[in-house]
Amino acid sequence: MNESNDIKSIVREKYAEIAHQPKEQNASSCCGATGCCTVDYSIFSDSYSQVEGYNPDADLGLGCGIPTQFAAIRSGNTVIDLGSGAGNDVFVARSLVGAAGKVIGVDMTEDMIERARENNEKLGFTNVEFRLGDIEKLPVTSNRADVVISNCVLNLVPDKRAAFREIFRVLKPGGHFTISDVVLQGALPQSLVKDAEMYAGCVAGAMPKDEYLATIHDAGFVNVSVKTEKQVVIPDAILLKYLSPAELDQMKNAGTGIKSITVYADKPTDAPCCSGTSRCC
Repeated sequence: MNESNDIKSIVREKYAEIAHQPKEQNASSCCGATGCCTVDYSIFSDSYSQVEGYNPDADLGLGCGIPTQFAAIRSGNTVIDLGSGAGNDVFVARSLVGAAGKVIGVDMTEDMIERARENNEKLGFTNVEFRLGDIEKLPVTSNRADVVISNCVLNLVPDKRAAFREIFRVLKPGGHFTISDVVLQGALPQSLVKDAEMYAGCVAGAMPKDEYLATIHDAGFVNVSVKTEKQVVIPDAILLKYLSPAELDQMKNAGTGIKSITVYADKPTDAPCCSGTSRCC
């Protein structure tokens, strides 16, 4: 679990399974992965049923917020969705940018890209594109996007510092991101941190909240603010599959918790496009 490539292989394998499952099956398992930790993923996700642009075929029940709610997306904007899955947030963003805008979804799982493209073909959008790629090295030119969004995906990325530097790079000066993600209050027991299933289940890969926000600042972003924050409660019966009763008690006594948050941040208007990275634009 210490090697980035091993982590990515685990996540890619699990999410390839998820791409072929209905939302109902995903909602009853750990981040949707069959045979994972049977976490009820509805404790993470918010309902999209009243959101403009929502397409049920693209909703796999894998989010932990609604990032478009705070993304200030305008008609004509170019939006990039990181970890776009079957296209749920992409299609919501497309309803906001209109025919004059552009939405690009990026996902590292081929099965997800295929399902998203099938969904888009049914909808007939010509200004929506899905690209296979890695968030730590995005297949997007610099200064491309007005807005970047992501929903419960950055916690799955091994090198989060590289991910936020890439978000900074692809945003136009004056652009911004809104990301929903899972963070920690305190530190998880090592048996959870090292467990592959719990990583793919969006728990073991999460960072402490303060460290997460500091990483965003370090990448060069300003006006960083938490728009929403809610506690995520994983039942003891699930945690006891990975922890001893004593370890579970110790975790609770330490005040360790799991939260879903939605974070907003701006790229400065005068920012050099290569800030925070040695890569040239």
